[in-house]
Amino acid sequence: MNTRPASSRTLLLATTALAPVTWGSTYAVTTSLLPADRPLLAAAVRALPAGLVLLAFVRRLPRGSWWARAAVLGVLNIGAFFPLLFLAAYRLPGGVAGVLGAVQPLVVAGLSVRVLGQRPGARTLAAGLLGVVGVALVVLRADAGLDALGVLAGLGGAVSMAAGTVLGRRWGLPPGVGPLALTAWQLTVGGLLLLPLALFAEGLPAAVTGTNLLGYLYLATVNTALGYALWFRGVTRLPAAAASFLGLLSPVTAAVIGWAALGQSLTPLQLTGLAVALGAMAWGAVGGSRSARGAKSVEHHTRAPGAEDSAARNGGPGKTSGTEGAVDAGTPVRP
Repeated sequence: MNTRPASSRTLLLATTALAPVTWGSTYAVTTSLLPADRPLLAAAVRALPAGLVLLAFVRRLPRGSWWARAAVLGVLNIGAFFPLLFLAAYRLPGGVAGVLGAVQPLVVAGLSVRVLGQRPGARTLAAGLLGVVGVALVVLRADAGLDALGVLAGLGGAVSMAAGTVLGRRWGLPPGVGPLALTAWQLTVGGLLLLPLALFAEGLPAAVTGTNLLGYLYLATVNTALGYALWFRGVTRLPAAAASFLGLLSPVTAAVIGWAALGQSLTPLQLTGLAVALGAMAWGAVGGSRSARGAKSVEHHTRAPGAEDSAARNGGPGKTSGTEGAVDAGTPVRP
């Protein structure tokens, strides 16, 4: 009887996982196809064109409180995260930024306690720590240096994306609005924030080649428009912890692309790290989804008569109304 909801959740996990896989290609595309020393410009080009195209396609603008919510999510997930990610990548050799990004599930677990009222279980914490260890084995080298500003940027990016993940889970989707519109709003907000910063701090490159244009096109479409549409769709429907563990795929994918396409070798220790990171991701994502379904089932059977309606009227976390209720983790995903 539960086959369809279970299969829908599995499909949702799989499609959401495609987002960090595409993000893992960002490093190779940036170093191989884009002009050098333009991290802010690359971030702006990733966000703004994709956001404007999606906005023209959906033809929906935020209403009411969603103007503020879209702005907050756009800053956290795009406007702050993108430049912090590039800054960390430029200042931390050896893939140290990937290790810092891998702490995101632990940050999500901590924020979920306060924002969502969800206490992480031992499985979530253990999987989070295993994920950090696995990614560290993949990307760290004995000669990897640590730059203070780069470390702060990497941690700041992880915290920013974690906060966006938790708030996205709390707020869900506006009534009658799909994830594509939510994606368009956030990309546009983030892009509008990044563009003047990029022009002021870096300026435009002296020349743009066809290879550069191909790289920018890929970043704006597959890497960003498609990637973030899939990600925000999953974040608003999956448990926050489950979604955050999928982010471990990004540094792992970057390492695999470096090995397959850029001729970088993988040692036995790195292969072990790949296995550990992927195992932690699967353990944490599946465990988080099951925990959320179990908590929902217990809450449903223990809630006093009338309490559900009261929680909905008071805006409590026990029940959301309208579309937000429809995207709860325990609800079958609609195609």
